[in-house]
Amino acid sequence: MHIQLNINTDVDINGLEDLPKLKMLMESSNMKINKSQLARELGVDRRTVGKYLDGYTKKKTRNKPSKIDRLYNEIKQLLSPDSIQKFYYKRVLWQYLKDNHGLDCSLSNFRAYILKKPEFQQYFDDKKGRHYSREVIRFETPPGEQAQLDWKENIKYITKDGEILYVNVFVLLLSYSRFRVYHLSISKSQSVLLSFLTESFETIEGVPKTILVDNMKTIMDQPRTKYRKGIINEKFYQYAKDIGFEVKPCIARRAQTKGKVESPMKLIDEIHAYQGKFDYEELNQFVNELCNRVNHEYNQGTGSIPVLSFQKEKNLLSPLPSKQIRDNYKINHTLVKVNRSNMITYKSNQYSVPAGYIGKTVSLQVYDNHIHVYYSTKLIVQHEIRQRKLNYKEEHYIETLNKHLPYTDNIEELARKNLEAINEVYKHE
Repeated sequence: MHIQLNINTDVDINGLEDLPKLKMLMESSNMKINKSQLARELGVDRRTVGKYLDGYTKKKTRNKPSKIDRLYNEIKQLLSPDSIQKFYYKRVLWQYLKDNHGLDCSLSNFRAYILKKPEFQQYFDDKKGRHYSREVIRFETPPGEQAQLDWKENIKYITKDGEILYVNVFVLLLSYSRFRVYHLSISKSQSVLLSFLTESFETIEGVPKTILVDNMKTIMDQPRTKYRKGIINEKFYQYAKDIGFEVKPCIARRAQTKGKVESPMKLIDEIHAYQGKFDYEELNQFVNELCNRVNHEYNQGTGSIPVLSFQKEKNLLSPLPSKQIRDNYKINHTLVKVNRSNMITYKSNQYSVPAGYIGKTVSLQVYDNHIHVYYSTKLIVQHEIRQRKLNYKEEHYIETLNKHLPYTDNIEELARKNLEAINEVYKHE
């Protein structure tokens, strides 16, 4: 803005900072300043003009370093394309740095820090829209009325020993309090699901009146759609009757009917932040700790802490069925040692395992009339439960015989004859 004074002096006013210069010239010429005109010319309030005429100067912004800067290199390494650890949300990275590197700042400050670092912000921009893009609609239910069941399946996890696992996390969430129970499993079988649900009901010490379920095959023989009611699997339907809840299937591909559990499933992505850090047992412990942490954190949806709201909801749940009914659906985990005959014992009967496990401790899970034998996370053999003293798989017997008689010809034929003789001896026991 150019101002010409009556004393033939030209003054250039390029901004508010030039107003003190104008005031000095005007006062030396005994001229009155028109603040309203200046305000219009500069596009500011008249009071702002007066403030700058009186000598106000804007404070210079200090280039103050952030306390997060000390973790710059760590963040750069974690977000590197070469890192097997993955962070789909800034909140997950913030939590990881808090838990493992002593980060001490609010989530909002951390998000602002990442936003100011283009090299970090680009990492999250590249992942936008890949996860959970479905819309959800908010709705509420009374305490004790409903729980929602879901799972995050086939999560690829690399253990600290380099083993690749595909794990599944089941989630049961009480709709009113948002209190939840997590369960990590390698199997997705119906028996595993029923065992998890039973143990979850024991954890919350009651049963909700309704369970809202997805159209998973372990529950639905035919999915519910906009035009069909769907068909609930007969075994799951009987389980619901025995335990005492009603099954309410969601409409397929309509996530908003199960919105309360869809959003918390994002938390399971914290597993990716620990890729390569845990073995299976440690990962299982981490999932339990994650569940406990979330149950004790403020929930934005309810405005309260789930574990506190749960105390009110707990008293309105239906009572648990008898222990006999519950035990019928629970999978027992038993640790046993492989004997010198390369066999394990279950209910006084022996079952073979592959060669190489003599003296080692294995885990037994019994369901669907079968024994599932695990070494660490690996399923090494599965046997149908039989009322027979000795139960060999032919390939196991051949392996064992080979170790004892390494130079024998026709080892398969010898093994077959021996097994026939063994079966004949024990067939009436």
